[in-house]
Amino acid sequence: MKAKWALLIAAAVLTTAPIVRSQDTASADKDKSAGTAVKDAAKTAGKDTEKAADKTASATKTAAKDTAKGTKTVAKDTAKGTKVAAKDTEKGAKVAGKDTEKGAKVAGKDTEKAADKTAEGTGNAAKKTGSGIKKGAKSISHKVTKSGDKPETATPPADAPK
Repeated sequence: MKAKWALLIAAAVLTTAPIVRSQDTASADKDKSAGTAVKDAAKTAGKDTEKAADKTASATKTAAKDTAKGTKTVAKDTAKGTKVAAKDTEKGAKVAGKDTEKGAKVAGKDTEKAADKTAEGTGNAAKKTGSGIKKGAKSISHKVTKSGDKPETATPPADAPK
């Protein structure tokens, strides 16, 4: 609470000091009229404002240059990063393509081997099936002929429709 009161009193003193000072200055300078004092104050304020504007402009230019440099640096870094990423992606794609090609070759060879084995097995099974059918047909007393041979005049089976 004491700090608040101290702050309030300090602000009041600082605010009133320039007002008291300006009143004393005008009465002390009997040579200058009030109009001349105001003109001088306006000139001084104008010069101070001009100096402040120059400093602000200089600071703004410096900040703009720094920002431009930073932007250029970021752009260069981004471009480099993009190039590196593109190269890495390209290398990865090449490796993946080679691996896929190798995998396809191996799969093709394996499929070819499996097809050869399957064909051999199918051929053997067909021979066994064909001989089994021939044996079974003979046991039923049907005459089995090759497709190119003409059958002899055979009597139709008993279960055939008339």
